[in-house]
Amino acid sequence: MKHLYGKQHQALQREFDTEQLAERVKDAIVTDLVTEEHRTFIEQQDMFFLSTVDHQGYPSCSYKGGDKGFVRVMDEKTLMFPSFDGNGMYLSMGNIQGHAKVGMLFIDFETPHRVRVHGTAQLSRDPADLALFHEAELVVKVTVDELFQNCPRYIHRYQRVSQSNYVPKVSQQTPLPVWKRIDAMQDVISEAERQRVAELGGVISLEQYMALLMEGKA
Repeated sequence: MKHLYGKQHQALQREFDTEQLAERVKDAIVTDLVTEEHRTFIEQQDMFFLSTVDHQGYPSCSYKGGDKGFVRVMDEKTLMFPSFDGNGMYLSMGNIQGHAKVGMLFIDFETPHRVRVHGTAQLSRDPADLALFHEAELVVKVTVDELFQNCPRYIHRYQRVSQSNYVPKVSQQTPLPVWKRIDAMQDVISEAERQRVAELGGVISLEQYMALLMEGKA
C-alpha cells in the first residue's frame, strides 16, 4: 500500500507528529484483498455510499440500497452490485463510464462498524451478470485496489426501522415511484408508466408530491 499516502498527507502527518502512527495503522488495517471477514460484513449490508468523479472533476457521493447481499463478493479482488431504475440521470453510472476510480463506504450503524473500499470499476451489460440481480439495468464490477476498516468511534448508533418498498423483489411488482405521478413528468415518462399513474389515481401536483415526501409517504 505504498501509494496510500501522498505528499499532502505526509505533510499533515509531520505537522501533527503522526507519521509513525499513520504507518502503523496502514500496516495493520489496509489490504488489497477481500478477506472472509470482509466478505461476511459486506454481504450483510443492505446499503452503502458510493463515491465517483464526474466530467468536471467534482467528487460525487450517492446512496445505494437493496436487499442484504445486493453487493456480492465474487472473489478476493472483485465486488459486484446492481444499478436499478432511478431518475434517468445516470450520474454515478456515467461517472464510472468516464472515470473508473470509485470509493465505497459500508456502515453498520447498529454495531457500529465500517469498511472502506477503493477500486477500479466497470459497467457490465453481460446477460449473465444482469441475471444475478433482479431488475438490474447495469451491473458494476469493482476490482479492489485498497480495503480497510475504519475506527468506528464517531459513528452514531441508528436502528433500521423498515426496508424501502422500492427494493426489487422477484415475488412482487416494484411500486411506481410517486414522483412519476407529478403532472410535469407525464410527457417524459413511458406509456407503460403513464398507465400505472392512471391505475394509482392519476397525476398529482409538485406541491402534493412535496407534502407526501414530508410525510414519509413518497
